[in-house]
Amino acid sequence: MKIGIIIIFHNNELDIDKSFFIDQIKSSEHIELCLVDNESKDETISFLEDIKEVCPTKVSVIEIKRNVSEIAATKAGARYMFNEFNLKHIGYINANALKQKGLTLNTLIKSFCIHKDLIIDFNLNKIKNQEIKKTFFKSVFSVVEYLQNIETSPQVIPMT
Repeated sequence: MKIGIIIIFHNNELDIDKSFFIDQIKSSEHIELCLVDNESKDETISFLEDIKEVCPTKVSVIEIKRNVSEIAATKAGARYMFNEFNLKHIGYINANALKQKGLTLNTLIKSFCIHKDLIIDFNLNKIKNQEIKKTFFKSVFSVVEYLQNIETSPQVIPMT
């Protein structure tokens, strides 16, 4: 089952390891990435375009010309993914929020790729147990939150 991930960037050129990203994307099946540049003033958009150029079938890039909130950037990515792909599961990551929590983008991406199936199962259970069904945009989930809620196992990379 395919899963979509929206990653929101704002002035994150120093946090993007292009070769690591490309290796993870190439080795991961059933993942669509939407990289959203939220009005970066550095070379972030150039880095994202480089990644897309190497992995054009798995990566999309959206450039937002003026800085918007995390919610608005997530909605822009979700709207694009909804229109372009038939995905039942879409999560998001805010690259700047990761830094504030002391996490790195590489660690999170690696953990996500390893545990994609657990994340989908967690999302399916969460949807099944909801009394009120959420709209499409409200069903977009935080990848960080899901990884923190997955039961600890020897394979899970600690998020704290």
